[in-house]
Amino acid sequence: QERLAESGGGSVQPGGSLYLACASSKYIAAEYYMGWFRQAPGNEREAVAAIRTGGSAQYLESVKGRFTISKQNAEGKNAEGILWLQMGSLEPDDTAVYYCAAGRGWVRRILVAENYHYWGQGTQVTVSS
Repeated sequence: QERLAESGGGSVQPGGSLYLACASSKYIAAEYYMGWFRQAPGNEREAVAAIRTGGSAQYLESVKGRFTISKQNAEGKNAEGILWLQMGSLEPDDTAVYYCAAGRGWVRRILVAENYHYWGQGTQVTVSS
């Protein structure tokens, strides 16, 4: 069972910035497409951003220009891969639990939760004054 571990959540004022990181195995980092999803209380889980192994990225419309997804492949025998989500100009509507996910194979739509096979436990992001 592959393991994904998020870190970097926290509380920030509107307009602030946060970085989220997701650690994965070397294999996941190299072979899987990966994404960030979020879920606020009472809402469905939604895709925020996703990135293919080749580096092409897709974003939820409301975060374009504010969030950036990137990936650092593992180097070295026991190294981990890191998936990043750089979040800027944060708004109260960005408050949610953020999840890292990984999917294998090729799918046309990588902003769809059903296309992912492994999930992290989530990290809370709160934007409030």
